[in-house]
Amino acid sequence: MKASVYYAAGDVRVETVLDPQIQAPTDAIARITHACICGSDLWFYQGYDQWQPGSRTGHEWMGIVEEVGSEVRNFKKGDRVLAPFAFSDGQCEFCGKGLQTSCLQGGFWGGANDGGQAEAIRATFADGTLVKVPPQVENDEAMLTKILPLTDVMATGHHAAVSAGAKPGSIVAVVGDGAVGLCGVLAAKRLGADRIIILGRHEKRLAIARQFGATDVVTSRGQDAIDAVQELTKGGAEAVLECVGTEAAMDTAIGIARPGGAVGYVGVPHGSGKINLLRTFLSNIALKGGVAPARAYIPELLSDVLAEKIDPSPVLDLTVDMEGVPSGYKAMSDREAIKVMVKP
Repeated sequence: MKASVYYAAGDVRVETVLDPQIQAPTDAIARITHACICGSDLWFYQGYDQWQPGSRTGHEWMGIVEEVGSEVRNFKKGDRVLAPFAFSDGQCEFCGKGLQTSCLQGGFWGGANDGGQAEAIRATFADGTLVKVPPQVENDEAMLTKILPLTDVMATGHHAAVSAGAKPGSIVAVVGDGAVGLCGVLAAKRLGADRIIILGRHEKRLAIARQFGATDVVTSRGQDAIDAVQELTKGGAEAVLECVGTEAAMDTAIGIARPGGAVGYVGVPHGSGKINLLRTFLSNIALKGGVAPARAYIPELLSDVLAEKIDPSPVLDLTVDMEGVPSGYKAMSDREAIKVMVKP
């Protein structure tokens, strides 16, 4: 089969690799029908994360089950499924607490594991990980495209909003206009926020933010952005979603938080080791968040997508086939695409 393989910064190739095989009785084999390139994939693509040459890429995918292991009970051949970006056994202490990303036997697609940017995948811990797509929409391409972002960016934006305490009537600010930040806007709107401020610089993305529910836009950076939000809100946002992961983004997020408010941070940390703890201390600002337990959120988000209450698909603004994955990485790295959908 064909799969995407990382070799070096800027060097992702599509190669022929061995077909996946059942290795444990809890495995399933799925033929991938939809996948994505994630903004977090750019960390290794641009050389910030040191991946090993030969690593498999992609952690967001949907597909059709082709084979199941002897202990798989919830799925059968022909079922259409979506996968959160992390696999989990569904049985450990942390899975029981809805924190599947801390599963004692879990892990993430890609790297040393099978990746989602491929024609097929071995789905580890199928029963604990996969979510069945209802049969009534399994051939509805438009609906499947709406569902696909739940594998990561919609769940991650939701985690930021929940962690920050977005609620009916609240003032929310979102730092970052990537796919996660845009989904954070949609999540805040879904949770009833009254005012949503998006901090970004790219007009195409800001237009989607407005479509998703943003009421205000701040295009400045650094102290200018902090001053602008403080002025707009007369004291800061009650809930701040940090969706980038850099030191500058975290500084901004803390700087625009209202006393007694919270920052929900979901940007993968890169250079954000220095945190302004003095401001969080003096203003009683809480820091919450981390890697999103997407498996815990997918059922409720899926229900809302199926009910047409939310539609995160506008973040998917470029589609490529399997051979087009390298060009998809370049398009995202060059800021020519927000998020790429892969259709093997």
